Amino acid sequence: MHNGDESLADLLGGRRAALDSVVPVVGFAGGWLDGGRSIALGAGIAGLAGAAVAAWRLRQRRAPAATVVSLLLVCLGAIVALHTGRAEDFFLVRLLTNAASALAWAGSILVRWPFLGLIVGTVLGQKARWRRDPPLLRAYQAASWVWVGQYLVRLLIFVPLWWAGQVTWLATAQAVLTWPLVAGCLTASWWVLRRALPPEHPGLRNPVPAPSDAGVSGP
Repeated sequence: MHNGDESLADLLGGRRAALDSVVPVVGFAGGWLDGGRSIALGAGIAGLAGAAVAAWRLRQRRAPAATVVSLLLVCLGAIVALHTGRAEDFFLVRLLTNAASALAWAGSILVRWPFLGLIVGTVLGQKARWRRDPPLLRAYQAASWVWVGQYLVRLLIFVPLWWAGQVTWLATAQAVLTWPLVAGCLTASWWVLRRALPPEHPGLRNPVPAPSDAGVSGP
């Protein structure tokens, strides 16, 4: 594989997104504890923290769609916790999105449209050209299973804590594990990608169409 290819961390900016998602969680737990287990105070601080992070990222013109989705998840979590009166339910939306993500990533692999290929292909401006490169398609499929595993690990850690109502431990686990888990996923999936591609392959930026597609223009 071409040595000049960026890593997935370089392409996808995993550290920034991981750290942004932690700030509202820490704000919720801090407000909840300082307010004598006040869900309203925790939700308010989480919302303000999420809005501040979103405003900062939008000002930098970085991933506006992801920023808006992240803020929406914070708001939904706060609404659910206020509605149920259970502080641990602030994390329920995140648990459900992780379960849905694991299923969606697995489904994308099975239908041969692996999400990792879609994401990286979009970042690199390739549209769907990577799908006409059979080794690259197989590599994206193999590496996408690492992402499925990441979501399952999150569920294995967070679901028991949510079930037990351990709000402080939920916030601590998310704050401590988020970036290391994302970093591990990026590193492992990058390693799988590199191992799955033939040594002579020119790299992610240079999909090689199958011979039958070589003369066919595509999207």
